[in-house]
Amino acid sequence: MKTLTTGDIAPNFILLDHNGKTFSLKDHRGQKLIVYFYPKNDSAVCTTEACAFRDAFIEFQDLGVKVIGINAGSVDEHHAFAKKNRLPFTLLSDPGNAVLRSFGIKPFLFLTGRETFVIDEDGKIAYTFRAFLNGAAHPQKVLDYLAKV
Repeated sequence: MKTLTTGDIAPNFILLDHNGKTFSLKDHRGQKLIVYFYPKNDSAVCTTEACAFRDAFIEFQDLGVKVIGINAGSVDEHHAFAKKNRLPFTLLSDPGNAVLRSFGIKPFLFLTGRETFVIDEDGKIAYTFRAFLNGAAHPQKVLDYLAKV
């Protein structure tokens, strides 16, 4: 499958969040979302990325944008990662990486990919950013994009 790009409709998905509650993308139509995929909780680059999203969270909140992080980690792993790093946003468990594949995210070496998507109020991809080795850049690139629209 090709990687989703600007103008594509984001595929609906239903996953469990880090508190064990069901999250459905379609329930968030009418709201702008940042959905970022990352390989692994507690790895150096992934932790840096999550903490960068945490540090920019108020800016995203002020813009009315909801932040969602997704990887194959379990609900319990996500809960521990969110608590340890004081993450104020939702982490979703994607066992088997089905949602990651539906977005067409390509692997990097032997790891799953790292890519960020802005999904607009109509459920369309408005912006994408990929930088596997620079997780900290993802929130800033999204803020730069949001400042232009």
